[in-house]
Amino acid sequence: MMRRALIAAVITIICGLSPARAADAAFTQFIASLWPEAQAAGVSRATFDEQTRGLEPDYKLPDLILPGRPATGAPSQAEFVQVPADYVKEASIARLAGEGQRLLQKYRPALSEIEKKSGVPATIMLAIWGRETDYGRYTLPYDLVRVLATQAYVGRRKDTYRNEFILSLKILGEGVVTRKDMRSSWAGATGLTQFLPSEYYKHGVDFDGDGRIDIWHSVPDALASAAQQLVNKGWQSGVRWAYEVQAPAKVDCTSGVPEVTKPIGQWLREGFVPVRGEKLSAAEQAQPASLLQPEGIYGPSFLTTNNYFVIKEYNFSDLYVLFVGHLRDRMTSPLPFATQWAASRQLRTKDVETMQRGLTRVGLYKDKIDGKAGMQTRAALGAYQKSAGLKVDCWPSEEVLRSIQAAR
Repeated sequence: MMRRALIAAVITIICGLSPARAADAAFTQFIASLWPEAQAAGVSRATFDEQTRGLEPDYKLPDLILPGRPATGAPSQAEFVQVPADYVKEASIARLAGEGQRLLQKYRPALSEIEKKSGVPATIMLAIWGRETDYGRYTLPYDLVRVLATQAYVGRRKDTYRNEFILSLKILGEGVVTRKDMRSSWAGATGLTQFLPSEYYKHGVDFDGDGRIDIWHSVPDALASAAQQLVNKGWQSGVRWAYEVQAPAKVDCTSGVPEVTKPIGQWLREGFVPVRGEKLSAAEQAQPASLLQPEGIYGPSFLTTNNYFVIKEYNFSDLYVLFVGHLRDRMTSPLPFATQWAASRQLRTKDVETMQRGLTRVGLYKDKIDGKAGMQTRAALGAYQKSAGLKVDCWPSEEVLRSIQAAR
């Protein structure tokens, strides 16, 4: 084994490359191998050569699988490692809501027209823009092409990012945006409302009529594109995203999954009460809804409509949807959530992964092992608590983690 390593090191030295440079040479070879696919997608040779010349991977990105190194990524995903009170901060919501009200007036003609055509409320579009890039004030930290190339090379979803990388070159070749302005998140989302390149081609709208879809500089284009994405994913006009409710004392938190859907009226008959004495119309009570308790039994409870899950297609985190939905509501009402968030603590990602493996082992969890305490994880956790005679609160605590570990 030592002899093979020594021979490899000698070969590397003879070739004039350090191990890191040798790895980058492999990356360069990988990128070059993508030319036939890029050509088939309509990328010119000139664009391909210009945009890939000198391109280097960024091994500091989250969500990579690097041989000999721990998996990276989860700590950077705030939606999945923060407790609700830290993610849906009142100060942030209040500030963004105030700015959203100002922008609602500034872009009123465009927003009214987009809302008329799509059925998506202007406040939802603005809330997505506010959450994604702070209404364009947040400078995205990464070069999109480099991010997508790295993720295609050593990311967890190589095939997906391979296509996204090629489509990013196609966008650049069409001259809509410069490489300098094509900034992105670590996951490859770009523009004012954060689209992957494939989403740009699926949902992009040239609302301002200048002949190009510019989600980087044109606010009307970006907002119309965000609305179109929601429409394409099933947005229902005139339906709210969710209703905050007071749950009954003996609520079964394990029913808080999308598969358990009932008309809102039935939830009300089972003891759920709209907060602040709100009265729901017959049409609203006929709407199918699922129960959401983001903090288990401790914090606010919500009855979520189809449109909640449409927003979740934009970003899979429950906290993201709560942030966007609540920000939307605050643009028209000054009222915060009626129930306060509890002072809960969030387990580390690796501990949630351990919990998910334990729940999988006993047949209670059948979703991904990803360290994210989403709806399915919380419900499976509650089912375990029932079987183990523990307090059923559907919240991933150290106590229940120790119980699952001891049950091996």
